[in-house]
Amino acid sequence: MLHALIAILTFQLLGETAVRALALPLPGPVLGMMGLLAAMIGSARFAALIRPTAQGILAHLSLLFVPAGAGVVGHLATLGGQTGAILLAVVLSTVLAITVGALTFAAVARLTGSQDD
Repeated sequence: MLHALIAILTFQLLGETAVRALALPLPGPVLGMMGLLAAMIGSARFAALIRPTAQGILAHLSLLFVPAGAGVVGHLATLGGQTGAILLAVVLSTVLAITVGALTFAAVARLTGSQDD
């Protein structure tokens, strides 16, 4: 397990380093994950080493949200005065994201010549 964690974190570090060195418009962990995926595709033995640890991390992914939730609870007094603005921002950004997604889907369907059945 320790070797797998070191490998995962090494790929994250390599991705972060490459993004910063090359000024790429991409998050470093995403680039590192792409490198990790390439390494796992290239080597079944490496994939077998990483798989149990990765599945363990994914099984407990919800624990990564605990610090954010604790931060919100810790600043409820500060956020209390901003409830209306926060609610408006969440609702508007959700509506905007759904609208842009639908319009993009429609545009791509039109460009590819997809038809309704």
